[in-house]
Amino acid sequence: MIKNLDKKIKAYALKNAIAYNGKANPGSVISALFHEGLDKKNAKEIIADVNKIVKEINSLSLDNQKKEFKKLQDIISERHGREGLPELPNARKGKVIMRFAPSPSGPMHIGHAATACISFLFVQKYGGRFYVRIEDTNPENIYPNAYKMLADESKWLFDDIAEVIIQSDRMKLYYQYAEKLIKKKTAYVCTCLQEAFKNHVDSKTECSCRHLSVKENTERWKKMLSKTGYKEGEAVLRFKSSMTHKNPAMRDFPLARINLHEHPRQKKKYRVWPLMNLAVAVDDIGFGMTHIIRAKDHRDNAERQKMMYEALGLGKKFPWTAFLGRIHFKDLELSSSQFRKGVESGLYSGWDDKKLPTIVSLKKQGYKPQAFWKFAERVGLSENDKVFDKAEYFKLLDDFNRG
Repeated sequence: MIKNLDKKIKAYALKNAIAYNGKANPGSVISALFHEGLDKKNAKEIIADVNKIVKEINSLSLDNQKKEFKKLQDIISERHGREGLPELPNARKGKVIMRFAPSPSGPMHIGHAATACISFLFVQKYGGRFYVRIEDTNPENIYPNAYKMLADESKWLFDDIAEVIIQSDRMKLYYQYAEKLIKKKTAYVCTCLQEAFKNHVDSKTECSCRHLSVKENTERWKKMLSKTGYKEGEAVLRFKSSMTHKNPAMRDFPLARINLHEHPRQKKKYRVWPLMNLAVAVDDIGFGMTHIIRAKDHRDNAERQKMMYEALGLGKKFPWTAFLGRIHFKDLELSSSQFRKGVESGLYSGWDDKKLPTIVSLKKQGYKPQAFWKFAERVGLSENDKVFDKAEYFKLLDDFNRG
């Protein structure tokens, strides 16, 4: 256990409070203690003490906090870089490559900013490349105006360093990787009915499609691509993992499907669309991602993508991955689909309506990018879920905007 733990908790709480207008955040204190040697498995044991001390610190005036901190500042490690950001493992100066991956269902809102800014700040801190990857390989949920809106908002929010990628412009590459996996005998075209395959998953048994030769799978793949081939729903490309994997979600998961819905950008050019895990893995490989920060509900997807790296002989290059807890806004709607209905019905004057928590709206109201950066620092890199109500969130944002 850490020596002088209570004093160090108090010192880090005071330091954090002084940095954020007198209000310390327990998560930031815990993050700082990891640099002192706190083991993650012991973190739960000290949460109550941290919360108690933070509450006491937050009851002090800012002047008193500064006085108290002077007494304790020598016992804590000096952390370089941004408050709330831990050091990235294996990060090399100028070589950090990260990404933010929105879908084009609407413009960015405060939920996007809260998670995306962490990755941006790491790239800004270490140097490297930051990509905004617009994930539009599901033709059915796309708002055409979102392409330009996301690009414009990225330029503003990410200090004009983000490079924008559009996945549907890279379809031929996804096909090439699908064919590579087929040739490596780690992917196959399955024609089982959905319910029949579910029975195989539940019973941990293999379907007959799994044992087809490379030649037969290649022919089936061509038939998926052909306009005179399989119809929608008749065939799916699957990754050959293990049908006895302890997690049912990992058992021969799908990689690509036939979807005849017209794509707003690509029209009827393609009929086979990669599912998320194929497109994401291909892009992460192609752009050399070194570190990925994603919501913790993507933990299974991260494992699937790691399997694909390994199948391609790239297991050692799989990016360092961290998971973020969810940020819940108790009394604030964060649905681009609902915002869109309101804009189209005239409930809102536009996407920049003052009543909407969109980035374009908040920019118009005078908020600066730095306010969103500081909020991301405040939340930190933690798997713990966090809850904010509207008043609490905007009070913090207002404070950061003045800073």
